[in-house]
Amino acid sequence: MADGAAGTGVNAANAANDLWLRVRGALRRGDVALALAVMGILVILILPMPAWLLDVGLSLSITFAVLVLMVSIFIEKPLQFSSFPTVLLIATLVRLSLNMASTRLILGHGNEGVTGAGHVIAAFASFVMSGNFVIGIIAFVILLIVNFVVITKGSGRIAEVAARFTLDGLPGKQMAIDADLSAGLIDEAQAKKRRADLEAESQFFGAMDGASKFVRGDAIAGLMIVFVNVIGGMIIGMAQGGLSFSEAADIYTKLTVGDGLVTQVPSLLISVAAGMLVTKAGVQDTVDRALFQQLGGYPRAIGTAGALMGLLALVPNMPFVPFALVSVGMGAAAYLIDNYQRSHADRASKEDADKSRQQAAAAEEPISTALRIDHVRLELGYGLLQLINNPKGLKLTDQIKALRRALASEMGFVMPSVRIQDNMQLPANTYVIHIKEVESGRGDLRPQMLLVMDPRGEELTLPGEKTREPTFGLPAMWVDGTHREEALFRGYTVVDPPTVVTTHLTEVIKDNMSELLSHAETQKLLDELDKEHQKLVAELIPTQMTVGGLQRVLQNLLAERISIRDLPTILEGVAEACGHTRNVMMITEHVRGRLARQISDANTAPTGFIPLVSLSPDWEQAFAESLIGPGEEKQLSMAPSRLQEFISRVRQTFERFAMQGETPVLLTSPTVRPYVRSIIERFRPATVVMSQSEIHPKAKIKTLGQI
Repeated sequence: MADGAAGTGVNAANAANDLWLRVRGALRRGDVALALAVMGILVILILPMPAWLLDVGLSLSITFAVLVLMVSIFIEKPLQFSSFPTVLLIATLVRLSLNMASTRLILGHGNEGVTGAGHVIAAFASFVMSGNFVIGIIAFVILLIVNFVVITKGSGRIAEVAARFTLDGLPGKQMAIDADLSAGLIDEAQAKKRRADLEAESQFFGAMDGASKFVRGDAIAGLMIVFVNVIGGMIIGMAQGGLSFSEAADIYTKLTVGDGLVTQVPSLLISVAAGMLVTKAGVQDTVDRALFQQLGGYPRAIGTAGALMGLLALVPNMPFVPFALVSVGMGAAAYLIDNYQRSHADRASKEDADKSRQQAAAAEEPISTALRIDHVRLELGYGLLQLINNPKGLKLTDQIKALRRALASEMGFVMPSVRIQDNMQLPANTYVIHIKEVESGRGDLRPQMLLVMDPRGEELTLPGEKTREPTFGLPAMWVDGTHREEALFRGYTVVDPPTVVTTHLTEVIKDNMSELLSHAETQKLLDELDKEHQKLVAELIPTQMTVGGLQRVLQNLLAERISIRDLPTILEGVAEACGHTRNVMMITEHVRGRLARQISDANTAPTGFIPLVSLSPDWEQAFAESLIGPGEEKQLSMAPSRLQEFISRVRQTFERFAMQGETPVLLTSPTVRPYVRSIIERFRPATVVMSQSEIHPKAKIKTLGQI
């Protein structure tokens, strides 16, 4: 029997230990713990709570509200507290459940005295109310007005406007991310992160707009609970507790107002935290740093305010000491801040002077360097030199480095180094781009402003200076940086000055890639091919084609903006073509056929089709009959009137489709394609001319018309 009892005890102990381990493992999981906490809150709404447990709950509610307020102050970005709407819902539910528990205690044990509903409510009833329920009622009403009318209403309005502006500006911001990605300023991972941040920001402000209604409903519920507790408590106290009217009014009013105060204080703290979050949407720093830097960064303003306080102290019947102390304190602060800023500026100017002397002391370059030709040179007026050393944003030099990487990845073309130098003979805000010492583009910038364009082509309505975008000549406007958000809200494209220069430089480089591809660069491309392709290079060069001939083929491809990154396929096409021709133009056309997949993909519209405008059989025959010359050395010899007619037909057709939002490709036969292209590139260089052999079999086409 004893052994059996001992065995039963051991089994019970093991079962209890196993149960405890399971419970502890479940509590370690955050989702289970949160679910149990929410269930506990709901249980409070149903089951009665002893006074001591209510004191603990009210203490935790106040502590939680203070914690939320401190977190909202110390975070740097609102998205770092993206769970705030959920926190607000839980905090509101906790306060309402505690209100329900305190209501039971007040109505059930209020006749026992002020401590009948717990010591926390009694402390608020005696300390905050000073023992006078009239003072408590006034304090409760003031807190309710401040919370409901001022803070909650203001933060709710800010969240509503922020949510609307964030959603409206979302397309413009996404276009800016796509533009940075296409320019090579960011990679795919950074673009994904920015898009995720945009989505999280829009969801956060949308949730904050709805979450502000929790605080408003909480305030209304608190007012109704106070009214019910006072009336119900007096009825219960007089009818069941045997209290007189004055005793019941005194006890139940104190308890009810004390309960209202102890729940309105955390509600007010949560409301202030919500206001902190929505009002610091544009501040990328903690609240204390932003306030001190922005309010304390202007000593003149502080000194002026101190002088006004000094004058106010001299007004008759006005207390002198408080205003005088404030005036002296603000004057001293203005003096110290001004001295600090001056010393900081002097230190910075000395460092700049030292750098200038070091540069001047550098050894003078030999005269032979003046004979070198800069393949790409960017000259800046003295007013644009700040773009190189921009401390606030991305430097122009960093953007040019990103451009070189983007061109290498997109076109397979290694862009030469860009020489940047100042030119005092240029106007202050003018830049000039030189390709092999020849001016190829110029423009004017406003370094402290932003360039705004309307992608829809409509007239800009922002205040600013009207201009033309230097790269494509589109209507644009220089506006102050303070109008950035408004411009994005209206769907405009906003570009900073360094990006304007980089975009212009990108287009100039793409227009001149064929000239910038030198013999040495071609040889370098061949040398850097993988080992498995070196045998193909050895068989092709120099037995079948020289490096110079390959250079001309690559230049022909780059002239029509066809990527040469797939160099092995190009070499295979050259090797095939060299078996039956030595004409560079014919070799290029054969290579274009080998690159059909790439060319078709590059000209596929977002709809998934290649929009085509075909050359009619009459014009095909006209071009074929106009080719003269022996063998492969043919040239186009068409009558000027016939050429002018062809140019007019092309212009009319493509302008008609451009008005419809289409950018079609001109389709010809392989025989006449290079000659048609040689004519079109003189008046429509951006128009793509393809032959039937360059349409990949799996590509989807859409014929729009015929010339």
